[in-house]
Amino acid sequence: MIRAPKNLTDQLSKKSRKFFIKIFNNYELDAQHLEILLQACHCLDRLEGIRLQIEKDGMFVEDKFHNPKAHPALKIETSEKITFVRLIREIGLEVEAPGPTGRPPGPPGLY
Repeated sequence: MIRAPKNLTDQLSKKSRKFFIKIFNNYELDAQHLEILLQACHCLDRLEGIRLQIEKDGMFVEDKFHNPKAHPALKIETSEKITFVRLIREIGLEVEAPGPTGRPPGPPGLY
């Protein structure tokens, strides 16, 4: 098992550092992929902070007229999730599960 460079993960939370190390140890990554992985881990940390804020305030907050509206952090959460998925995909970690061997499923007699 190769150790991830500590200075890369110093700014990460324990949870995202664990994720970084897991990916680092299980995949062969180029230097640019390490930077992308690091940015994905920062996304995870921001998502955790956003989740805690929404938990604290509730999914709805009052506007200046005391009407309920969606928490503004919900939009940021969505954006961070999209960014995380794109970064992980950029590294090439999104691997499709192999399908069964043989003919594709279909009604009998079709092939």
